[in-house]
Amino acid sequence: MPRIKALIIDDEPPARDLVKHYLQQFGEIELAGECENGFEALKAIQETSPDLIFLDVQMPKINGFELLELIPEPPQIIFTTAYDEYAIRAFEMNAVDYLLKPFSGVRFSQAVERAVRRIEASPVPVAEETLRLNAGLEKSSGEIDRVVVRQGNRINVIPVDTIYYVEAQDDYVMIYSARGTYLKEKTMKYFELHLPKAAFIRIHRSFIVNITQIVSVEPYGKDTRVAVLKTGEKLKVSAGGYRRLRELL
Repeated sequence: MPRIKALIIDDEPPARDLVKHYLQQFGEIELAGECENGFEALKAIQETSPDLIFLDVQMPKINGFELLELIPEPPQIIFTTAYDEYAIRAFEMNAVDYLLKPFSGVRFSQAVERAVRRIEASPVPVAEETLRLNAGLEKSSGEIDRVVVRQGNRINVIPVDTIYYVEAQDDYVMIYSARGTYLKEKTMKYFELHLPKAAFIRIHRSFIVNITQIVSVEPYGKDTRVAVLKTGEKLKVSAGGYRRLRELL
């Protein structure tokens, strides 16, 4: 079979050098490049289409998990990180392996051999692999403090405290913020689970709102209400949403 193309993504040069050193024993693997941040990595992935990436989690600008959200057809992933608290999330995303720094050559070889077997085996259809990755991201735990959105070749990082509200848009959501309006391929359930619960509340099946943006809640027709925001916009409030809003406030 053709040689396996690999990409190293890590902001620390010694860490990249170690991976390159360990890779020398694998003649079937070709190093397609190395990147020190998520922006460089996104461009390199588009240009080289690697079969395998060695991915750090904590990086400047955007982290490893945020990078994976921006890749439509992710390759096989071996995480390399100094933080063990991300392991569960990594395996939920169907990672090949999770190498905790500092890792040995033996441990590295085990991970790479596992990746090679996956790549050489009958491949899982890309669409199915991507769905599995997205499902892992949906289930992963923890509150987020920013949202990363791709618009063409531009990457926007939106702090959650600048978000006014989130609106359902079929298989996407529309994010309305002080920095602009952005379409994101995520579910409302994801944002309901991951936006800070002290600040955001789902007031309707179509809306999650930052409570600091609510000026008032007013009647609107028979048995319905709307939340009036500082921007002047009015969002529908369901009966359940109104109950949750009253409990929170």
